[in-house]
Amino acid sequence: MFIKVPVNISAHHIHLCRKDAENLFGRGYELHKKVNLMQPGEIACTETLTIVGPKGHIERVRVLGPYRKKTQVEVSLTEARILGVKVPIRNSGDLEGSAPIKLVNPGLGNVVELTEGLIVAQAHLHMSPEDADFHLIKKGQRIKVQLTEGLRPIVIELVCRPQDGCVLEAHIDTDEANAASLTALSYGRVLWQEYVHG
Repeated sequence: MFIKVPVNISAHHIHLCRKDAENLFGRGYELHKKVNLMQPGEIACTETLTIVGPKGHIERVRVLGPYRKKTQVEVSLTEARILGVKVPIRNSGDLEGSAPIKLVNPGLGNVVELTEGLIVAQAHLHMSPEDADFHLIKKGQRIKVQLTEGLRPIVIELVCRPQDGCVLEAHIDTDEANAASLTALSYGRVLWQEYVHG
């Protein structure tokens, strides 16, 4: 028995809080949907921003919705070097003590300087609580998944994140996708022989 899981590449992106969005785009601003993402209620927006670090910048970084309580910016380790920032690998939402970064709306010239909020996202597996219960998986548990559809198959460790309303989907970043030579949605399988319950 094994789980075949869909694996999506989570490229650099920005989750904004409403306050920062209004500082960047204007008072009362609402994000505009470009496309729905796999997780229910999550959207990719038409809005993009420039991320500016001490040594470099990255243009046209997509904003994702809906608004969050705190602004979170996600890049790969390779991009962190381009920016010139030492960025921690963290679970989404774990922002205390994370890296500072500047966000710029190039169209309006508006700037938000974050004292923290920049992370490299830990590869993770979304699932419903029902999926987790069925497979005896606990929140925060680490499992290994084999990515076999690229030219260079690799094994990657994912943190399990069961949550109400979520569907089964693994998120890896562009560095991890490049290591396996993946360019689009693919599938991986859980390595049960390396999976530890509890």
